[in-house]
Amino acid sequence: MVVVLMDYPSPEVSEPIYRIGEKLRVVAKEAYWWRVRSFQTGKENYIPNSHVAKVYHGWLFEGVERQKAEELLLLPANRVGSFLVRESSRERGQYSLSVKHRSVKHYRIFRLDNSWYYISPRLTFQCLEDMINHYSDSADGLCCALTSPCLSGTTQPPDASPAAPPVVMRRNFDWNKVDRKQLVSTDSCSENMVSYGVRNSIAAYLSFSGDQDAAQTKADNRKKKSKSVYALPENGLPASGYEDDF
Repeated sequence: MVVVLMDYPSPEVSEPIYRIGEKLRVVAKEAYWWRVRSFQTGKENYIPNSHVAKVYHGWLFEGVERQKAEELLLLPANRVGSFLVRESSRERGQYSLSVKHRSVKHYRIFRLDNSWYYISPRLTFQCLEDMINHYSDSADGLCCALTSPCLSGTTQPPDASPAAPPVVMRRNFDWNKVDRKQLVSTDSCSENMVSYGVRNSIAAYLSFSGDQDAAQTKADNRKKKSKSVYALPENGLPASGYEDDF
């Protein structure tokens, strides 16, 4: 996926086909021109590759400068806590975290010799994803907790598969009022009560299982996080002291 960095064509030339912040899918690459299709409108056309930035994991923007990061985060689709991690266009592997608050704040992400990352030296992370997960749970020295990746609230692709309909459970089912003949009916095509009873039981089971699975997943994430985050003694500078100026 790529994100448009500036209106194209320029409004001074003609009505833009693609607007800043619009998400595009790359259909084909032809030297400096890429054929893309808009997730929002479905329009397919060519755009210079200098007008877009590649996005990974929804929040890692490649080659986006500080000023452009501010423009993207200040778009109406973003709220307080919206963020992106930008990789330097000058130095590969150098990253900064940009967060929308009252204004856009920027934090330099440092990398240790063992390839772990940190903003504040008292807390290091095995990978960028672990860092994002931590600061999504707590601000822990940043201007605010991270809420959602930049532009994550934009329209989904028009050809996206519709979500499965929710399971609706009736609460007024009374087994005491069921005719025995309905329970032993062998007509699989009829709308008998046993078919509903089975659906009712399955829905209840799935609902319970879903809650259990969600709880287990959360517990597993906590265990994983404890293995990939290392806290140093409280003798380092606070994270807020690492807001970058570039």
